Amino acid sequence: MSAGFQDRVMGWWRQCLGSVEQSLQSPQRVHRFVEEALELAQACNIPREECLALVDYVYGRPTGEIGQEVGGVLTTLAVLCEGRGMDMAECGENELERCWSNFDKIRAKEAAKKDYASPQASWRTSQRSAPR
Repeated sequence: MSAGFQDRVMGWWRQCLGSVEQSLQSPQRVHRFVEEALELAQACNIPREECLALVDYVYGRPTGEIGQEVGGVLTTLAVLCEGRGMDMAECGENELERCWSNFDKIRAKEAAKKDYASPQASWRTSQRSAPR
């Protein structure tokens, strides 16, 4: 993916959610990434139990370096997309287009999401009623 895509995503982010630079490095950003990764696994019919076993596997190993792990995410996502006959860049462009057309809905969802790192947070127990 080109830096142009990342720049365009950040343009959307700032217009939709405001210029909250401090939130870009918050644990909440990582939580949202993990949420999306789990939703992808779920969409690929990976059972919950396998995801939980992977959590134990990963956290049983030494902590990685962020830049290398980002590269690993992109590399494995590219291979996953190829294996599913999907164009990773096209999927990203389609999602960014969807985001641009759903400002109000995304703002409301973002405001309603819990910060799972806070002591008061509890995991959502309700199931999604429909795909996004």
